[in-house]
Amino acid sequence: MFAAPMIPAFYPPRRILMGPGPSDVHPQVLAAQAKPIIGHLDPLFVSMMDELKQLLQYTFQTRNEMTLAISAPGSAGMEACFVNLVEAGDKVIVCRNGVFGERMRQNVERCGGIAVTVDFKWGEPVQPAAVEALLKDHPDARFLAFVHAETSTGALSDAKTLCALAKQYGCLTIVDAVTSLGGVELRVDEWGIDAIYSGSQKCLSCVPGLSPISFSAAAVAKITARTTPVQSWFLDQSLVMAYWSGGAKRAYHHTAPVNALYALHESLRLLAAEGLENAWARHQVMHQELRAGLEQLGIAFVVEEPYRLPQLNAIYIPQGIDDAKVRATLLNEFNLEIGAGLGELAGKAWRIGLMGFGARRENIALCLHALRQLLN
Repeated sequence: MFAAPMIPAFYPPRRILMGPGPSDVHPQVLAAQAKPIIGHLDPLFVSMMDELKQLLQYTFQTRNEMTLAISAPGSAGMEACFVNLVEAGDKVIVCRNGVFGERMRQNVERCGGIAVTVDFKWGEPVQPAAVEALLKDHPDARFLAFVHAETSTGALSDAKTLCALAKQYGCLTIVDAVTSLGGVELRVDEWGIDAIYSGSQKCLSCVPGLSPISFSAAAVAKITARTTPVQSWFLDQSLVMAYWSGGAKRAYHHTAPVNALYALHESLRLLAAEGLENAWARHQVMHQELRAGLEQLGIAFVVEEPYRLPQLNAIYIPQGIDDAKVRATLLNEFNLEIGAGLGELAGKAWRIGLMGFGARRENIALCLHALRQLLN
């Protein structure tokens, strides 16, 4: 018999999260997660799921019937879009301007699809002219996949124009909105997005572990017309449809993360109360305040201003500054977390998040004060 380990209860500190995610969570969202658990097929929980669906449709700005939250993080939302839509031999044009475009390519190839990549410099948006040239060169392409808000660089791409190009050339679109949903303008129906996924832990200011997704009628038709089974049982949306859209008699698919869905319900309810356009504007105002303070410190942004994400600020580390030491000091002395650079920007940049509930003046003031002390 193994001896029972005597481990004390875990009490995390109250950090200020200004990295690339997770973001700070509103106290009401944390309180919602602590509500009593009920069964995931309880009629009251089913009613809450219907409300959650309405809130997600508002947040995505869509009437898509197939709009739901996958019981797993944003990476599972990404995989769900690809495994349900892409079959062996399907050609997919994949735009890469950072880490997450490359993950899209890997998903295409794991589905047996043919990935045709178009690359852009890290820190730059996807350029529609280059995408159109590739669409012309590959008239047999079935999909266009791109990241709306590239978390690794802080670059925002023109999703509206890219989706219009895809439709012009007969392609469905797969869009990564993990960092954009709730933080910048995003209009699924108006822009003609076919499949889109996000994460609960960024601008939605919810706990990690859920992935809002939405599929257009055209995407659903592609799923139902598949000639091969979806390679993932859990992520097969043809099985999940009756779970999220079955009304009072919804079919059992899996045990839902009940308390996490309480939290998402509350975070989206707060977003709707603020108003989506007001939230977009708030992120922009907070970004401008952070930008002014960083420029006073002589810190430069990775991304040019027209393409800069307000909620994810990638900045160059000043010459001679120890990246890891500064971030460790911020965490240990100021209880403040900012993000390191990824991929090509590792050791060269920091990523400062202003996401959802974390996009507040007091957070910006603390961050600038701490950086001013450390850099001086």
